[in-house]
Amino acid sequence: MIEVEGLTKRYGSHLAIDDISFSVAKGEILGFLGPNGAGKTTTMRILTCFFPATGGSARVAGYDCFEDSMEVRRRIGYLPENVPLYVDMKVDEYLSFVAGVKGVDAGATADRVARTMHECGLEDVSGRIIGQLSKGYRQRVGLAQALVADPEILILDEPTIGLDPNQIRDIRKLIGELAGARTVILCSHILPEISMVCGRVVIINKGRLVAIDTPENLARQLHHAATIFVRVAGPAEDVVAALGGIPGVREVEVEATHGDGANGYVVAVDEGADVRRAIPPVIVEHGWDLEEIRAREASLEDVFVELVTSEVAA
Repeated sequence: MIEVEGLTKRYGSHLAIDDISFSVAKGEILGFLGPNGAGKTTTMRILTCFFPATGGSARVAGYDCFEDSMEVRRRIGYLPENVPLYVDMKVDEYLSFVAGVKGVDAGATADRVARTMHECGLEDVSGRIIGQLSKGYRQRVGLAQALVADPEILILDEPTIGLDPNQIRDIRKLIGELAGARTVILCSHILPEISMVCGRVVIINKGRLVAIDTPENLARQLHHAATIFVRVAGPAEDVVAALGGIPGVREVEVEATHGDGANGYVVAVDEGADVRRAIPPVIVEHGWDLEEIRAREASLEDVFVELVTSEVAA
């Protein structure tokens, strides 16, 4: 549905995007990650035909984003980071106006607006002035303007920024319900959000592609050493030394210290080693209490930090 090949964008001497390539399948929700200034918004603006690339190509539904920009725009709904709203208009009037701008047939506009308001949970505020709505409802209106022309593809740039936890959960649920029916690219700094709704992620840093895969595969590939969490009641320095002496243990770090004398430790284990059976006897031998032991999988946040940090170091 979306094909990006060797995409490059320069602003004068500044290289904002450096030869990135990726694809998005029909019905897929793809997460697009990167630190501030990584080139995420620049990439989205090229895909939505705001401006052309300096080099490479981007195609949406088979149409070139530069040569066939009008065809691309007909197929995309875009929610930018700063939601484009006319705050003096009523919700239903604004969505009808947007539908007309996007070429929805006049006879179908009322039905399209009604269905979109239902999808986005806006029926109770349809007659309200947009400027009088809460931040969460204005974000819903922004998502509705992206959906009202029934596009094949949605590009959402930080759709939950500035929302409270309840509003974030509502918007996240709405995005998740779009899976399969539409192709979605979701840009976000909120990594748990990406993990919950996206099947694959693209990570870029300083305009360069760092990784592309499922969150689970990235965690397996990058977390070369298995990680075990243990909680032990005993002197921290002595516990670190004892655990570090177990064959196969690569590193031990104190993660949490508690006043009751029980501390949490993260034990990094060499690839292929299984030390879980070796840990309890060592703890018992020293007369300490083992309160917890469990394997700990790498999160998307761990993957993101490791990839970006490695890229910066390189």
